[in-house]
Amino acid sequence: MMVTSASNIPHCSYSPFPIINKQIHPQSWGNGNPSLSLKQAMKPSSCTFSNEPQISFIDAEEKRRFKWVEIGPGITEGQRQAIDKLPFKMTKRCKALMKQIICFNPEKGSLEDLLGAWVNVMKPRRADWLVVLKELKIMEHPLYFQVAEIALLEETFEANIRDYTKIIHGYGKQNRLREAENILDAMKRRGFICDQVTLTTMVHMYSKARNLKLAEDTFEEIKVLGQQLDKRSYGAMIMAYIRAGMPEQGEGLLKEMDNLEIYAGSEVYKALLRAYSTNGDTDGAQRVFGAIQLAGISPDAKLCGLLINAYQVAGQSEEARVAFENMRRAGLEPSDKCVALVLAAYEKQNKLNKALEFLMDLERDGIVVGKEASSILAQWFKKLGVVEQVEQVLREFAAK
Repeated sequence: MMVTSASNIPHCSYSPFPIINKQIHPQSWGNGNPSLSLKQAMKPSSCTFSNEPQISFIDAEEKRRFKWVEIGPGITEGQRQAIDKLPFKMTKRCKALMKQIICFNPEKGSLEDLLGAWVNVMKPRRADWLVVLKELKIMEHPLYFQVAEIALLEETFEANIRDYTKIIHGYGKQNRLREAENILDAMKRRGFICDQVTLTTMVHMYSKARNLKLAEDTFEEIKVLGQQLDKRSYGAMIMAYIRAGMPEQGEGLLKEMDNLEIYAGSEVYKALLRAYSTNGDTDGAQRVFGAIQLAGISPDAKLCGLLINAYQVAGQSEEARVAFENMRRAGLEPSDKCVALVLAAYEKQNKLNKALEFLMDLERDGIVVGKEASSILAQWFKKLGVVEQVEQVLREFAAK
């Protein structure tokens, strides 16, 4: 940039003729720094002292460069508390950068310049970068992603494909699809080849965003790699189908996994069972419930409750009762939720006598009806207009 001064400094006068003779125009200063080209073109012919305002050229990069200054006392209370919470065992090198980031002010320079100054002054290694990024992530600092992206380009960080995958995963958890896709594109441009882990992360992201088409396309990319798909890749695609309201397609992939002796995680089975349960698809719920046991996963009260709920939604109270009794025979303690679901199934079919018989059996076996089941009963009795019975039931349950 240009600045004027009126001090008594050595002054170099420039002859205009070399410029005219070499036919240098502003348009032909080249692709580099315009001010640098101008200085090269204007060759001094003599140097004198002058009190007149002179023009001097200052390197723009020099002006933009971040000045590394230790954090002093003039910080806010919030910044002081954040600094005090930094791990005691954190190295001075890492702690110095963390202080600068916590107190970062964009008016004093860019984040890129700050990190560049840290590299020049502190000479960090990859381990130092990882410590800083981990701490920023724990703090949920708003500059975490920016620092992580800048680090990818720093030679001292020694970026690998997993570093890109972590950022993509982080953006995916926040449903920031465009940023995640930008990182994926940058990774490809820098010569990294997408592997199953990275593509599976993308399937997860598209699944959460309920973009089934992109999830399917990415899943096909994984297959093209020619490697055996693992349970994470299958699980991500099954979840995409579940979120898209297509549990049958998800179950199809589950069967494909069984044929390959690959077993999904319990959360995938539970999500598929819940999808069928919510829709009242009793056949689908029973199939998945059976698959859960074949996969060596022991059903708990929550899984049994999902099966009972499928029968409740479908209006099959007797089947709901059978599923409840099977749970008890398996040695599982029925939750109040399960009791409430059986009562709701009886209410849907208006089978009051069956419900009362069910309650008597529970009382005989020492099972106490809890708040949720009591609420089902109270609402049901009120609909029937049996106010006295409601009050009596509530008193009895309150006394237990």
